[in-house]
Amino acid sequence: MGALTIGAVLALSPLASTAQAATAPSPAAPSVSATGAVLLDEASGATVFAKTADTRRQMASTTKIMTAAVVLGVRGVDLDRQVTVKQTYRDYVAAQGASTADLRTGDVLTVRQLLYATMLPSGCDAAYALADTFGTGTTVAARTASFIAMMNKEAAALGLKDTEFDSFDGISPGGDNYSTPRDLAKMAEHAMENADFRTIVKTAQYTASAPAANGGVRTYTWFNTNELLGSYQGVIGIKTGSGTAAGLCLVFAATRGDKTVVGVVLNSPDRFTDAAKILDYGFGSSTAKTMRLRTLPAHAQRD
Repeated sequence: MGALTIGAVLALSPLASTAQAATAPSPAAPSVSATGAVLLDEASGATVFAKTADTRRQMASTTKIMTAAVVLGVRGVDLDRQVTVKQTYRDYVAAQGASTADLRTGDVLTVRQLLYATMLPSGCDAAYALADTFGTGTTVAARTASFIAMMNKEAAALGLKDTEFDSFDGISPGGDNYSTPRDLAKMAEHAMENADFRTIVKTAQYTASAPAANGGVRTYTWFNTNELLGSYQGVIGIKTGSGTAAGLCLVFAATRGDKTVVGVVLNSPDRFTDAAKILDYGFGSSTAKTMRLRTLPAHAQRD
């Protein structure tokens, strides 16, 4: 048999094919601009991708993941409970220059509506209302401090040793509001175990009607600041964040087939592209190359 014929036989041999497959190079890990990042497989907890994943950094409004998780974790929580918006919440947003759901003083919203207002437009006024409502104490300051303590207690219970909260919304008065990409991903996995949380964070737009202070009914419309939602196939949430110290942040999750992954990028100048690259690495796809981000209306809140 000639050399050419032998080579042809080997090329067709299952053994040769197996050997070639076994030595095929793995896809290269993506290069991302984020200072810190991680991607975890939800089912196994395995780390799919990591970049300084265990370094503590400020997390901005991704803090609100824990705000919502604590509220939803209250035993017997009534999501239809009514909460009256205080001028204090509006004054706080104005003083901080914070992201807002534009809640109007005297309007009455349900806890469910406040959760949407917290997670979609990243309303610091809505987060304030939740902390004031679910904390304990005789003053607003005492109740919000109590709520932040609840957030820290939950973080400790989840074993998030590199996470600390000093705020209910990510606006850190002392800089002691931090986490790591890995801790944030684990926090998000915990929050996503709640069906109401999953429904909220995958919603691109939400309209709420609330009794207004003037006796009428006010309609609020909030848009999800997570532009990856509806842009990258399979994305199911979760939360944006931004701040001078924290930079641009994103906690995200996606499902394709029977695989769900949860990821984080912190301090990224291009957070949505970074997240898409990391997701492509996890799913073995190339969606990031053709992705077109969902466009928010001009009047929508950014975070």
